[in-house]
Amino acid sequence: MNTYLVTGAAGFIGGSIAKRLINEGNSVVTIDNLKTGFKENIPDGVTFLEGDCADQGLIDQLNDYSFDVIFHIAGQSSGEISFDNPGYDLNANTLSTLLLLRYAVKHGCRKFIYASTMSVYGEQPDAPVSEDVNTLPKSFYAVGKIASEHYLRIYSDFGMANTALRLFNVYGPGQNMQNMKQGMVSIYLAQAIKHRKIIVKGSPNRYRDFIYIDDVVSAFISAGNINDHGYRYYNVGTGIRTTIAELLTIIRTNLPCDIEIEFSGFTPGDQFGIYADIAKIQQEIRWIPTINLNTGLPKMIKWALEDAR
Repeated sequence: MNTYLVTGAAGFIGGSIAKRLINEGNSVVTIDNLKTGFKENIPDGVTFLEGDCADQGLIDQLNDYSFDVIFHIAGQSSGEISFDNPGYDLNANTLSTLLLLRYAVKHGCRKFIYASTMSVYGEQPDAPVSEDVNTLPKSFYAVGKIASEHYLRIYSDFGMANTALRLFNVYGPGQNMQNMKQGMVSIYLAQAIKHRKIIVKGSPNRYRDFIYIDDVVSAFISAGNINDHGYRYYNVGTGIRTTIAELLTIIRTNLPCDIEIEFSGFTPGDQFGIYADIAKIQQEIRWIPTINLNTGLPKMIKWALEDAR
């Protein structure tokens, strides 16, 4: 049995990772401020500390624990919201990482896995994006994420195995359907179920790489099993280019009612299109996605319809 810190286990991704670890017989502690997560999402058996990861006083409450791996998932996860409150975004996504890395070094935790984002790339040509391209963030959110990646890189010199996972568009059952500024699939699906109308900010020709939650959890677990030290960063996507128009077609096809589509406005800091080159993570840690959008999205829609009853 290992002991893990999984920040943000009241949220979608953190809660899914914590559940997997608990089911495998491990001990899990979480920190969550419940700003976008829900206490009921925290799996049974997880020790819960309520508060901000950017609060040194709260980090000090971890002094009695000894962790084998830290999964830092908590943070502000919306590019749009980062423009509304860049100070909070900086604390939630960057200061929190620095404080946890300092804690890890002080207390002998040598593995740190960080939830980064494809947003660090900014605009890129219409081709699979590999990890070696130049990053050019378009939002304060992405700036904070790439800054945290550099903290991971520097702290790897202290004998740590630090990994940043650049997540593409994550979706699946359990996603927060109430947050209308984060999660493209969940936003569209929530609008469709509640209003029978989807308002799309931007062109239907934009494109993304949609990755199912179970595959994301597997990527984190695989990264946590790395045994040697050093800094690594990987794309976590499917490598499949999907336009917004294609996504909307799958949503409409799998809903039991007619859905109106309206295109209006834009989202600050939004990328026109991006999808992943996943050769590096496949080769180095043997991770392969197993669920495509045509399989995963109907599962999410079924869950969302049942939850809405």
